[in-house]
Amino acid sequence: MHSDVQSVSVRRRLGDSPRKRGCLTLETCPDLFELSDGNFAVIGTDVTEALDPLLPPDAGRADYERIVVITRETLLRAKRDIPDV
Repeated sequence: MHSDVQSVSVRRRLGDSPRKRGCLTLETCPDLFELSDGNFAVIGTDVTEALDPLLPPDAGRADYERIVVITRETLLRAKRDIPDV
């Protein structure tokens, strides 16, 4: 996914827009998107440095991967749009 991102487009938002969730400043507004290749993109707060040492031993993260946090509300509102398959 990382190396071929240029050929991918955003297919749709999952859940409600940040504005519908009360984000009126367009700052700190987490979001979820389904991509044309079937993967998902997440806009969230980068907490890699804080959470990386707390990951379980069997978790792995490449140097180019980041750990991001989204609000519970963002994910719950997206649940209806996340495909089962």
